[in-house]
Amino acid sequence: MQKIGITGGIGSGKSYVCDKFRQQGLPVYDCDKEAKRLMVEDKEIIAQLKKVVGHDVYLPDGKLNVQLLAQFLFMSSENQLRLNMIVHPAVKADFLRWAERQTTDKVFIESAILFEAGFRDSVDLVGFVSAPMETRIQRIMKRDHTTREHAIQWISRQMPDEEKRKLSDFVIENP
Repeated sequence: MQKIGITGGIGSGKSYVCDKFRQQGLPVYDCDKEAKRLMVEDKEIIAQLKKVVGHDVYLPDGKLNVQLLAQFLFMSSENQLRLNMIVHPAVKADFLRWAERQTTDKVFIESAILFEAGFRDSVDLVGFVSAPMETRIQRIMKRDHTTREHAIQWISRQMPDEEKRKLSDFVIENP
């Protein structure tokens, strides 16, 4: 089975590309969605997040306190690194278990931070989804109902597109 990573910066259109694969009957593992699931289901992640962020990272009903988590992440790059060290290994292991259960000859993993999260060694090929910067900014603003400044801030926190392009095996232009 061939494992193919699909990456690209926020707002590049990774989800759009992966939806096209799903429409063709190909399985796609969505790292963002699965990370959110694991953060409320995996007991080890829950314990570690409470230790690192504080018990208030979970609401009384067990849901993730997304606002508090976002504040924690934006406070420092060290906080982001600490959270990534908790979540990324669990997501990677979950992806590999998921891939083993698939019955197709190709599976895809969608991840904006495929290289940063250390997933490169778990896939055979990486496709980089590219879109013009202004298009990405507009998509983020529309999707997240946020400001231009916030969209640019999110983009600036990710690995530059030029680096991802160089590390990828093929490019999908998504204007």
